[in-house]
Amino acid sequence: MRDDLVERILNVANHILKTHDTIRKTAKIYGYSKSTVHNDVSIRLAKVNFDLYQKTKKVLDENFAEKHIRGGQATKRKYQEIEESVRE
Repeated sequence: MRDDLVERILNVANHILKTHDTIRKTAKIYGYSKSTVHNDVSIRLAKVNFDLYQKTKKVLDENFAEKHIRGGQATKRKYQEIEESVRE
């Protein structure tokens, strides 16, 4: 695997591990597509550094389990903002 590709994979994985960011947020920060980040941390990372892969996978599994909660909170905020704008 190319050195620049390995460096990108490790940078993205270390960021996720340190900040517990989602794949979407990490992709936006680094300027890559969501698919690229997902492939980097779920497939390529296992071949590069299996220990880091296992740690990163735990964070991604936590994010996946909490996804429905964050979606509900976003929907709640959306309708609260609409209600406030109607009152004004």
